Amino acid sequence: MDSATATALALEAGFRVIALSFDYGQRHRRELEAAERLAGHFALSEHLRVSVNLAAWGGSSLTDTTQPLPTDGVQPDVIPSTYVPGRNTVFIALALSLAEARGAQRIVLGVNAIDYSGYPDCRPDYLDAFQHLADLASRAGREGRAPRLWAPLLAMDKLTIVREALRLGVPIADTWSCYAGEAEPCGVCDSCRIRDRALQEAGLRP
Repeated sequence: MDSATATALALEAGFRVIALSFDYGQRHRRELEAAERLAGHFALSEHLRVSVNLAAWGGSSLTDTTQPLPTDGVQPDVIPSTYVPGRNTVFIALALSLAEARGAQRIVLGVNAIDYSGYPDCRPDYLDAFQHLADLASRAGREGRAPRLWAPLLAMDKLTIVREALRLGVPIADTWSCYAGEAEPCGVCDSCRIRDRALQEAGLRP
């Protein structure tokens, strides 16, 4: 839902969007199917899918099925087991490569206030540092035209994101948030519970 809403905001801003999805060995591979549907809904010019197997060394309950998924909600000052070591650093680096190759102006990220309360690679200081790296690490950056990292949801909670999704016509039913990777959302993992609470508060679910 976050990435779909960020996509809709980029389209609203007048950008041509190239979607980039990652198969990183996540247990919730259903999100890749959802990404295909959403790319079709938005009639995106391209949707690229890259495989990078972060599950090869585990370290997260999203890539190691022997680890239980957290169900206790976001805890202050606690990095949850769903944090995947290096994931956003790898993803943004690959997005930077694509953006520079295609002459893109921005790298649009779906990170938000709920994510950065727990994940170190979703926080504003991390994004600022990566922008500095992008400016130094690319030819475009050395020439003063590096793509800008844009996280339009950064200060939004999940309810605000749902409201933005509704305003923008995002097909929320086609998005996927559950971590469990089953045919239907589990309803008990942290991601499901955060999503369901926001949908209820928005009046979309009893």
